[in-house]
Amino acid sequence: MKRILIVDDEPQMTRVLKLYLERAGYLVESAPNGLEALTRIKAAAPDVLVTDIQMPIMTGKELCQALSEQFPQRTFPIFVMTSMTDSDHREWTRKIDNLELLEKPVSMRALIARLDKHFSAAQPSTGAHHA
Repeated sequence: MKRILIVDDEPQMTRVLKLYLERAGYLVESAPNGLEALTRIKAAAPDVLVTDIQMPIMTGKELCQALSEQFPQRTFPIFVMTSMTDSDHREWTRKIDNLELLEKPVSMRALIARLDKHFSAAQPSTGAHHA
């Protein structure tokens, strides 16, 4: 089962994401800020990270930058949820590999479609097995 780590300081948002993603067949964990998320990722990397930007202690931006520095070989994608779409904001996200912006309000259907697309692209094709 694919593990998704949600990082958001709004319990309501975390609950909604968790509910939809678990229904879609994902294993969901959550952290209330970037610092706790970083600790969890060091213990066991998720298959996907979904993070908010504005949080106390460590923001989503700081988390993404820390992951870039500490895990240069990171393979899991980062989805950044944001309502801030100005060019400054888009600028830092371009510098981080394998990162996509999700505009708030986040469409659960769109998020699940992106996750399904990511995981199906990551799977080796099953028709090519030779005995």
